[in-house]
Amino acid sequence: MSVKSERRVRADAQRNLGVLLRSAKAVFATSGVDAPVREIAEKAAVGVGTLYRHFPQRSDLIAAVFRQEIDACAEAAPRLAADYAPGAALGKWLQRYAAFIGTKRGLAPALHSGDPAYESLRAYFEQRVRPALGMLLDAAVAAGEVRDDVEADELLHAVASLCMPTADDGRAQRLVAILTDGLRALPTKRKRNPRAGK
Repeated sequence: MSVKSERRVRADAQRNLGVLLRSAKAVFATSGVDAPVREIAEKAAVGVGTLYRHFPQRSDLIAAVFRQEIDACAEAAPRLAADYAPGAALGKWLQRYAAFIGTKRGLAPALHSGDPAYESLRAYFEQRVRPALGMLLDAAVAAGEVRDDVEADELLHAVASLCMPTADDGRAQRLVAILTDGLRALPTKRKRNPRAGK
């Protein structure tokens, strides 16, 4: 096989992988993590054999979908930082994180099953997502746009709590927007002169 042909095969395989992960995410969201593998393959327009070549076990596919979502969430941070003022970038990223929580909720039955295939995912999340938020939060604090007494972990937990299962009425996004408003730095109050009025 020529180098050119080998590159084309690798590019096709990478494309198939991306389509499979997007299709699996969509199927898991509508049919749950126990959806038939054939449904995922059909949505991706690939054969079941192609799916199994990439993901021999269902847990491999679920873990890969979750890692992809973690990566997308983390990689959004520098893009938002480049496109928006620090406070706005932080707010938009928190909304992106809320969407990630929604995906995680769909995968929860598998992720909390005790299967060792998922053991490394928590550490992967910590390595990728917390630094992404920390960078945005530090920039917003340094710019004086958000209060300086909030930790990244507190925000991660707060957004996750606000995104607890509710009717799909956009409530989570609204609550995250309210949380973001509450992060805004208050104008520095002028210290009262104790001699004033004397």
